[in-house]
Amino acid sequence: MARERDARRAPTRRDYVKCGGALVAGGLLAGCTGDGAEPNATQTDETTESEAATRTDEPADGSYSVTMAPMGTVEFETVPESIFTRLTHLAGMAFALGRGDDVNAMHAPDYYDALWNQFTPRLDGVSLDWSGLYSSWNPGKENLYELDSDVHLADPASLFALDGWNMDDVAEIRENVGPWFGNKFSDRNAEPPAEWAEKYQYYGLWEMFEKVAGAFREEARYEALAEVRSELLATVDENLPPAEERPTVVMAGMSDVESPYVYNVDTPGFLTAHVRPFGAVDVLGEDIDSGAQVDMETMLEADPDVILTLGGMHPDTDMAEIRRGFEEHSVGRELSAVRNGRVYAQGARYQGPILNLFQTEMTAKQLYPDRFGEWPTYEEGPYPEIAESERLFDRERVAGVVRGEF
Repeated sequence: MARERDARRAPTRRDYVKCGGALVAGGLLAGCTGDGAEPNATQTDETTESEAATRTDEPADGSYSVTMAPMGTVEFETVPESIFTRLTHLAGMAFALGRGDDVNAMHAPDYYDALWNQFTPRLDGVSLDWSGLYSSWNPGKENLYELDSDVHLADPASLFALDGWNMDDVAEIRENVGPWFGNKFSDRNAEPPAEWAEKYQYYGLWEMFEKVAGAFREEARYEALAEVRSELLATVDENLPPAEERPTVVMAGMSDVESPYVYNVDTPGFLTAHVRPFGAVDVLGEDIDSGAQVDMETMLEADPDVILTLGGMHPDTDMAEIRRGFEEHSVGRELSAVRNGRVYAQGARYQGPILNLFQTEMTAKQLYPDRFGEWPTYEEGPYPEIAESERLFDRERVAGVVRGEF
């Protein structure tokens, strides 16, 4: 399926993929109107299945609709083909549904192409190529016309929050190019812009995935992967040690060993979907904000038992050098995680379903090796090969879903 569309085509309202309802007068609402979510609803716990299945209504003419905040009800006349994304949790959902190569834009495509392809070698027959796509962190409206995407897997509220975007711009793209269908502020249950607050709702990663699957008529794929996840979480629950035996943990971005960025592991939102099920003790406390840059003295005061290094599995990251940087630092070498050899590589917080399965498995082994099996010492290369008897989920089963063979 081609990534490039005819950029010379005059922008018109799509007659094959569209939002239900007309533009709201004056652009007061940039989402599609309809059965919108309840305002300010809280996120369902990531460790439970969605209590209410996504409702996909299908009129006699074959069109169908899916409801997700903040857009409301979005109507599709046929399954979208070309897919715009901004953040990788949504690109990862397209990938999980076998549509990864239909993505035409994403944030830092070359970086995330390299990172995601550290995991694909463990899924037979599954490949991915995001290299060279349009980098969409702050997209221009004219770029969206040129891409001419059937659907924008992006949160319109997050676009509105960018400089240069307003309600009319968001509505214009929805009407003239293709609908918005995404949710960003569920990443940490953050406050959306005030103009969107009444329409906003927070979702767990897999709740959102269920809705995205509905938009592509891939409910069976979602169900198959959700069953794998449910079994994985059941294994985790059955083997967790008592609360008093759980380690203190911090996630860290280690671009500079002198002043790492540190992140909570127990806060709501899908950024912690792979660590929250383990009941690990968050080490930051109330005095340090998640995402803050700290010095080694502050790290030593917190003194985590385990350091999870974000992006540590990216091929451009040298885990051996990061560990050496800690060990050679006059303060860093005193950290319990460093002294005990518990500085581990991780992937990405903006994870899709497939990365979530792998990262849940790796976190289990990193935090509780005596319960879930040892995590191999990792320095470089793809996700380590784990003996089949030590795996926490079935790779071939997951690969078959992505390939469409299930």
